[in-house]
Amino acid sequence: VVIVYGLFAAALIRLSRHFAGWVLQALPNATPASMDKRTRVVIYGAGTTGIRLLGALSDSRDYKAVAFIDNDKTLWGRVVQGITVHRAEKLRNLIEKQRVREVFLALSSAARTERRNIIRMLEPYPVLVKTLPGLDEIASGRVEVSDLRPIDVEDLLGRDPVPPEPELLDKDIRDKCVMITGGGGSIGSELARQLLPLGPRRLILFDLSEAALYEIETEVRDAIRKLRAEAQTAGKPSHDVQVVTILGSVLDGRLMRDVFAAHRVQTVYHAAAYKHVPIVEANPVTGLRNNTFGTLIAAESAIDTGVEKFVLVSTDKAVRPTSIMGASKRLAEMTLQALAAESGSSTIFTIVRFGNVLDSSGSVVRRFRQQIKDGGPVTVTHPEIIRYFMSIPEAAQLVLQAGAMASGGDVFVLDMGQPVKIDDMARTMIRLSGLEVKDDANPDGDIEIEYIGLRQGEKLYEELLIGETTTGTKHPRIMMNSEPFIGLEKLEQEFAALDDAIDEGDLEEIETILKRTVEGYTTLPVSPDEFPESEEWPTATRTLH
Repeated sequence: VVIVYGLFAAALIRLSRHFAGWVLQALPNATPASMDKRTRVVIYGAGTTGIRLLGALSDSRDYKAVAFIDNDKTLWGRVVQGITVHRAEKLRNLIEKQRVREVFLALSSAARTERRNIIRMLEPYPVLVKTLPGLDEIASGRVEVSDLRPIDVEDLLGRDPVPPEPELLDKDIRDKCVMITGGGGSIGSELARQLLPLGPRRLILFDLSEAALYEIETEVRDAIRKLRAEAQTAGKPSHDVQVVTILGSVLDGRLMRDVFAAHRVQTVYHAAAYKHVPIVEANPVTGLRNNTFGTLIAAESAIDTGVEKFVLVSTDKAVRPTSIMGASKRLAEMTLQALAAESGSSTIFTIVRFGNVLDSSGSVVRRFRQQIKDGGPVTVTHPEIIRYFMSIPEAAQLVLQAGAMASGGDVFVLDMGQPVKIDDMARTMIRLSGLEVKDDANPDGDIEIEYIGLRQGEKLYEELLIGETTTGTKHPRIMMNSEPFIGLEKLEQEFAALDDAIDEGDLEEIETILKRTVEGYTTLPVSPDEFPESEEWPTATRTLH
């Protein structure tokens, strides 16, 4: 009796729990569509990741998957866990009949080009598109609903990565003392992240901002602990990196020389600069002192202390500039070119020039994202303005590799891909957020785009090259350009005149010196009749600081 009763009791308890679970899972699916409050979604990708995502959604009270979409013809018509796989052409019909509101991309193994084409195909549909991270970002085999994130503009502009050259990455970094000026900025902090796995002996983070320096130091130390733990788990020797943080300005020549000498710095990545065009335009003295004279002081300190390699992170705005910021960076480039050609120093100076990086501090992408979140309007300076874009990690990786190829005075230009019209970017970001652009053609839309006029010193089109002589390198996305520059003696005379004009507060003389020194420099005043008055970008008033 005891044995039989025990077996029957155990079986009945187990069956009752199975039955209860079946009922609880079946009830939501049995709810009439008109009463089902869950968001109806389509999963794009019926592979392993898509099936895992479907399993995660089955436990969700917020979403209900109604179909799979996949580009693989062999999967069309198949039923996976009760969900049919359709071809992409069926999506519009599914959206209308099944009242689909969101599309989840489960394309973790797809190349960026394929992912980008799929996202562009989804853009016209009135759905919110979300994606899962790549396989390298998913720590375990489980896929959670919380892993989903909205599609970002980087998913559209990001390119398929080119494998780095290991010898280029190691050349100036492994077992060396490396210093990053502007280490708390967007590029400087990403350089620090990518440097750590390469095994520098010491990493010096130099920045004027205490808050930025604290953030990157904390992140770097956490990353070092993680790398050490991974090495111990794999039974490999850990490479401990000494991290030094220096709070200061590149204009402090004594501090720069003391840091270089005390730590025997071998490689310098000079990313310290004021980069926002309207702010530097309104504060030309501060911009010129930091971007131009700061580079000169850092470069001369490198010569005095025997630094092996000095890499300047530059910008496309230095090419035929129309702003103080662009002119200040071109003068910084010319400083290194002149020192490399005539200083007689063993220090190798080089320049790496590229365009905008996605989602950096003050980036238009961040601005658009916040404006969409706030309900608009999204502010665009001009309907025809275009810019080159690159992801921060790709830019940092290419900077490291370009610097390793330098022989002295080189100007490396990164392949930025195709330029992007900012107006198109704004419209794409609105549509991928599941919203519609409000304009004359669609007055019932959600987000309006407002054109506010070009800012002071801003031009419609950016360039990457000054001269005509461009050659390739061993890396397919790094080019080398031969660019004109002023001899060291003449440049020193111009710098002395510029310094005097700054001290005297003579803005007209500053403009005169820049126009005769920087090739192609001109000011482009914005016509007041081009756009109606806007409070978004008040006219820049130049001040002396």
